[in-house]
Amino acid sequence: MKLYYAKVLNPRKVCAVAQYLNSPVEYVYVNLGRGETASPEFLKVNPNGKVPVLTDGDLTLWESDAIICHLARKAGSNLWPADDADKIEVLRWSSWNANHFTRATGALYFEHVIKSMFGMGDPDPAEVDPAMADFHKFARVLDDHLTGRQFLIGDDLSVADFAVAVSLPYAGQMKLPLGDYPQIARWHDRLNELPAWRNPFPPSPAKAA
Repeated sequence: MKLYYAKVLNPRKVCAVAQYLNSPVEYVYVNLGRGETASPEFLKVNPNGKVPVLTDGDLTLWESDAIICHLARKAGSNLWPADDADKIEVLRWSSWNANHFTRATGALYFEHVIKSMFGMGDPDPAEVDPAMADFHKFARVLDDHLTGRQFLIGDDLSVADFAVAVSLPYAGQMKLPLGDYPQIARWHDRLNELPAWRNPFPPSPAKAA
């Protein structure tokens, strides 16, 4: 398997799952600053021009949530639950996250992290303010859900945790007030006990794709 990644938000969750599972992947670093996702070679792998991408034999997968599910299922890990009802819960929270929670935090990540990383200027209040309002709206939903639960799907770690929490390691840079949401903070502290979560990326980039 080859995992094409860059050190940005969505590849982070895939690299974290791969590291957690000790998946036998070859990491292929894609340099965003050099525009390598737009190269003809990369577009043959993912015509969307995005990372992450996983190739596994004849299978090519893009979309980070699909990749982490594939890695967990292939490893026989309970990160992909055996119970059908729990699988639906994984899909529910992954969908909610993509459409609501990380849509809000992703906008804040772009304004506070990506702009700084690529010299794109200061955060734009016209983008930051509505994104922060959405963060508060959906953080309340998540905080309430986590009450009495160790992880998103009860007491068992799953790919849903890796998906939904992906922006939280950047909370300081993004100025997220996690102190207002004690259950989210507790949950993320639990994830931070995992070496793969704290340090998901390979020690040094492989040869650029």
